Amino acid sequence: MSRRILSLWLPRFSADLSLRRRPAPGPFALVVKARGADRLACLNAEAQARGLAPDMGLADARALCPDLLTRPADPRGDAQALGSLRRWALRYCPWAAVEGTDGLVLDITGAAHLMGGEALLLEDLTARLARMGFETRAAIADTRGAAWAVAHFGRGGVVPAGATERALLPLPLAALRLEPATVEGLTRLGLRAIRDLTALPRAGLVRRFGTEPTMRLDQALGALPEPVSPAPDPPNYAVRLSLPEPIGLTSDIMAGLERLLARLCDHLRAAEMGARRLALELTRTDGTILRQELGLARAMRDPAPMAQLYTRMLDGMDAGFGIDRMRLVALQTEALPVQQITTSGAKAEGDLADLLTRLCNRVGFENVTRFQPADSHIPEKAFQIAAAAYCDPPPHWPQGGPPRPLVMFPPEPIAGTGRAVPRRFKWRGRWWAVVAASGPERISPEWWLDDPAWRTGLRDYWQVQTDRGARLWLFHTPQRDGWYIQGEFA
Repeated sequence: MSRRILSLWLPRFSADLSLRRRPAPGPFALVVKARGADRLACLNAEAQARGLAPDMGLADARALCPDLLTRPADPRGDAQALGSLRRWALRYCPWAAVEGTDGLVLDITGAAHLMGGEALLLEDLTARLARMGFETRAAIADTRGAAWAVAHFGRGGVVPAGATERALLPLPLAALRLEPATVEGLTRLGLRAIRDLTALPRAGLVRRFGTEPTMRLDQALGALPEPVSPAPDPPNYAVRLSLPEPIGLTSDIMAGLERLLARLCDHLRAAEMGARRLALELTRTDGTILRQELGLARAMRDPAPMAQLYTRMLDGMDAGFGIDRMRLVALQTEALPVQQITTSGAKAEGDLADLLTRLCNRVGFENVTRFQPADSHIPEKAFQIAAAAYCDPPPHWPQGGPPRPLVMFPPEPIAGTGRAVPRRFKWRGRWWAVVAASGPERISPEWWLDDPAWRTGLRDYWQVQTDRGARLWLFHTPQRDGWYIQGEFA
């Protein structure tokens, strides 16, 4: 049986996906930052009809189409959606793989008759995708290269078995999936179609352009094999327990959970992985499912502490007429290789991670934060706030340099002119007298970033001791001759 390959091209996949999630009328395009400017990445048919094209600058596009609606592109989300579409395409055949960023390839050898033939399979596939909101071009041929070429540069459809060469020869050279530089070099020699390439001596072609043109040509014609090799699905770490009699006591559920955790952790340990998120599914006798998710601040595969974290979540749970099936799934995992056992700070680090786990499960993983150092000499940019559960504590903070106030706030103006520190000023409804002052520390704005707060230019910072005991952080802007307060020391 000869192989039959289906190539599916989604020419506007990113734009169609965005519009499927949030419909919008009129011309539409996704925008990316490239070569120092915003450029169009993917656009719908109406935007293309207005004369817009991918890689066009956004400013030029708006000049041609003032009512253009844009959104930022999301390559990671598009890749995830394409992976989901690949799994959906397994309904047609057991072998499906992602091809590029906007296509799929399916090996339908021996599977087309289940849909009534290749033509009906192709019609069903494109019709279902059209109902989902995706524009498609698809072709079926004897080889992967031929199917791709007919889908992208031909009319699509079904190429009969044995007619690969007849379908390929009139197509342009780009249909062989050659690099743009190679296509340009061949075009300069007067070669326009694949038919022209087959007439050239191979030795001279390889000496000048390498093996890529001949390899792609042989793959498209079937002289070289090109199998469909989908990426393996990630391993699924899940265990279940079927009970002979329904249970309802919390102690019995915990006993079953401990057995599940022990088995799950054995699987994780064998793969040198650790769980970051767990889901416990309890099936009641009436068929309803209770689901309890647990997030972990660090990767774990130790059953005892993981069971303790579930204790509070199971208290007061309504088991109904009893639970007869339990299932535990590791929803999120990460690598956890074997480490050398030490006593220097290991216990304290684990205790902190367990505390974060308890706090995050109560108030939310995004609401427990920690400070991280940032590479900037601007005081308010020298740190950043990150979720504590998703980042490691900094090994050390930069040492040295002038001290920084304990409390910082947006600059608040005070009366005063000149470079000398004002001896007396009014701030927040009170009069303050300066007892001592040290400085200045000159800080210049980051010229490569446009920060509205620093458009006044450089600043001269002073530490001043007031008669009320407070130590304040003042700065003077020579360009505008003004004084401000930005912080308070401990």
